[in-house]
Amino acid sequence: MHARADAADTTTPTWPDDIFATLQRFDVRQVPYVPDAGHSKLIQRVLGSSTMRGIPLTTEEEGVALLAGAWTGGQRGVLLMQSSGVGNCINMLSLIPILRFPFLTLVTMRGEWGEFNPWQVPMGSTTQGVLELSGVKVLRASNAAEVPAVLEAAAAQAYNALTPTAVLLSQRLIGAKVFTK
Repeated sequence: MHARADAADTTTPTWPDDIFATLQRFDVRQVPYVPDAGHSKLIQRVLGSSTMRGIPLTTEEEGVALLAGAWTGGQRGVLLMQSSGVGNCINMLSLIPILRFPFLTLVTMRGEWGEFNPWQVPMGSTTQGVLELSGVKVLRASNAAEVPAVLEAAAAQAYNALTPTAVLLSQRLIGAKVFTK
């Protein structure tokens, strides 16, 4: 038995391209990430870019510190992670209000729409609350049509108003994984 992505929609999603275009407009240079199927197309775009640097992490909290360092060095960044990784970042999120650096994270959600893995449900159901309790403003995109406007608003909040911001990319948007034999 193994997991596979839900094959209900066989078209290639374009919302990762919308995210990439918005990040380019906001002059994002550093993109730390923990490899994740939900972010795979965006990660491929970043790795193929001459203006952005994709930085693989061993754990998500490294990305919070990396964004602080990027800002200190005069560059903007965005942290890509899965909802389960938010739990790994709780202590590091305390750096954001102390250092006052722009923080934007894009979180692919698990543990919600059609989840097959019970281990994903606890963090998936508390991700928004954990982020908000940590002082991070949370926006959500549940369908592809919402992605450009949500990303534009999130990037403006994070980079212009220095409001720590997370965008939750819903499991319905990224596609639920299903358990098969």
